[in-house]
Amino acid sequence: MHLHDLTIKKFHEGLLKKDFSALEITKEFFDYIEVKDKEIGAYLSLAKDEAFLRAEKADLKIAKDEPMDALSGVPLAIKDNILIDGQPATAASKILENYKAVYDATVIKKLKAVGAVFLGKTNMDEFAMGSSTENSGFKLTKNPYDLERVPGGSSGGSAAAVAAHMAVAAFGSDTGGSIRQPASFCGVVGLKPTYGAVSRHGLIAMASSLDQIGPFTKTVEDAAILFKTIAGKDQFDSTSVETNYNDELLNPKLEDVKKLTVGLPEEYFISGVEPGVIKAVESAINQFKSLGINFKKISLPHTKYALSCYYIIMPAEVSANLARFDGIRYSKIQNPKSKIQNLLELYKRQRSEGFGPEVKRRIILGTFVLSSGYYDAYYAKAQKARALIKKDFDEAFKEVDVILTPVAPTPAFKFGEKTSDPLAMYLSDIFTIPVNLAGLPAISIPVKQATSDMSRVTSHKPLPIGFQLIGKHWREADILGMGMFYERLQI
Repeated sequence: MHLHDLTIKKFHEGLLKKDFSALEITKEFFDYIEVKDKEIGAYLSLAKDEAFLRAEKADLKIAKDEPMDALSGVPLAIKDNILIDGQPATAASKILENYKAVYDATVIKKLKAVGAVFLGKTNMDEFAMGSSTENSGFKLTKNPYDLERVPGGSSGGSAAAVAAHMAVAAFGSDTGGSIRQPASFCGVVGLKPTYGAVSRHGLIAMASSLDQIGPFTKTVEDAAILFKTIAGKDQFDSTSVETNYNDELLNPKLEDVKKLTVGLPEEYFISGVEPGVIKAVESAINQFKSLGINFKKISLPHTKYALSCYYIIMPAEVSANLARFDGIRYSKIQNPKSKIQNLLELYKRQRSEGFGPEVKRRIILGTFVLSSGYYDAYYAKAQKARALIKKDFDEAFKEVDVILTPVAPTPAFKFGEKTSDPLAMYLSDIFTIPVNLAGLPAISIPVKQATSDMSRVTSHKPLPIGFQLIGKHWREADILGMGMFYERLQI
């Protein structure tokens, strides 16, 4: 079977039929990565030896006719802010260039328990701060659909790895859209779970009240398989919750999906969105209507405050979380030419040399909004606005079951197009940020046969466009079910 055709489900079926071995496919992936990743730049590091060992274990289980999990032997890519014991964990920052993790993130423990294989760690915006993966301290990752365009961010490496068939699936983190936006740009599925559904233990923290780990996949069904594996309460994450995600996640019923009412918020279908994006999302809406799903116009009036609110709360948490990188344990300076005279000088050199411009910008902004005299004026008000944004969703979900919106105002943009204007870059996440502020689950799904306006397409491949389904707290089953039946539609 060709790597381009592999989904988790197809891989598992092929493994059971002994059409191939896990080791053969793993080796084939590494051979392909060696060639393909020279132009894409999705990976920061590879873990061949460990991957081969884990693949061999899966093959041994097959040989012994032992029960096999759907993820046993499946080659995955992992964003480089999720810890794997003994592997690099740089968060794409020079400050962590030489750091190797000393324990497994909880999601990694769960994936290891079912026999998954880890190909390597993927590129990202430094400490997950960005919307294009242009802020990486090490390299650029290119969009597989057009090498002159960004893959999105901050989980651009994971999205590109799946889109370019350099992994069956991948994991990223989503703080304000960092899974859904790159998924839309790269034409893959990206799931951001309910806050608390998946443990954050072992995720290098950016903004702790917003961060969430989730999967990139080629199908919605694959996303459901991965989500069910990693969900659950964890003693190491006090914000995680014990949930009962049953087989409804993997086996939705059409009659249940048809009963759903889907809301269309007027604040998300605005003049600033590219016409090609609106046209694509409208085509998805019409396809859902063909299933018999009802739609209703709704309003989320405080959406206009979401971006401002986010860019106060998130930097505030960033400034606190990144204070630990002080040159003592996580050191950038290896052999300083001049002797450091005191602790303050160590801090200054460590953080000025180790952090990139966007990280410094957010630390400074976050420290400012938390400072004496400004806390009430900015941070406290932002938290009140956040409560209103969440209340909007609560009210809307009294009338509807799911909300459908665009993922981003545009398809993938060109390198350098927005780097000189941070505000323009921040606007890339205008439709994804409210979901994180409210702690809701959401998924980005590629629109079938949708292309952006022809002025924004290469002569070879049209740019993908995704639509977003937002669900009620703990109701991933609703958005996954709708997504699965959407994928099964014949166009």
